[in-house]
Amino acid sequence: MDDDNSSTALLLPRFHSVEEEKELKKTTPTWMGEYAKSIIYAGLESIITSFSLISSISAGHLSSVDVLVLGFANLVADGISMGFGDFMSTSTERDMAIRERTATEREVTAELLHPHHSVLLATYQALGMDPDDARMVVSVFSKYKDILVDEKMMAQKGMLPPREAEKPWKNGVVTFFAFILFGCAPLLSYMVLVPFTRDESVKFVGACVLSVSALALLGAAKARISGQRWVYSVAVTLFNGGVAATSAYLIGWLLRNVAGLEG
Repeated sequence: MDDDNSSTALLLPRFHSVEEEKELKKTTPTWMGEYAKSIIYAGLESIITSFSLISSISAGHLSSVDVLVLGFANLVADGISMGFGDFMSTSTERDMAIRERTATEREVTAELLHPHHSVLLATYQALGMDPDDARMVVSVFSKYKDILVDEKMMAQKGMLPPREAEKPWKNGVVTFFAFILFGCAPLLSYMVLVPFTRDESVKFVGACVLSVSALALLGAAKARISGQRWVYSVAVTLFNGGVAATSAYLIGWLLRNVAGLEG
């Protein structure tokens, strides 16, 4: 009797308790899964872009006013461009998925009339599945056309089916605000310290500290979302930002001291 119960338990799906469901929701928030790519990419791009601009300006010994004017102008312009670019790429990807699913649905309708010649059979066998098992799997999927269409689309064409809930404009808005929010971090030093000091080097050091903090926070968030080791994720993020900022600073220094260009 116990053996029968244990074997039956293996066949039945495992349902989570209320406590387990709450824990799963805590570890994988829905919004984070939907917009993680936009937030991480826009945040990283904005911090590096903003701090690189500050580095090049500081190397040219321009004033705090120049830093703030050029910094915010560049931030808003790039934010709009990034947001619109994310909207266009997401909508294009979604339109392609819809078009491919429509084509795949026509193919599946034709293949259901000749199941022994289904491309899925060859696909599953190429993956190492036994021919009899492949036929059984295709036979089961054939009862559910929508599932079969999605399965063929992923297995044969390597594309995920379109998500009805996906809104490209939301991705664009999230990208824009993430770009503006994270990109303001390096500029805060010049805004906060203006009433207290006129030493541009002090303000630049403050921008460095804020930029490193923002990059570390972004790297830690990326590690939490992707399940990576946070030390590795933070180190890679800081290295990327450091290389970009150092390059910008060197270019600004060379233009002023070698090429003789003045602000």
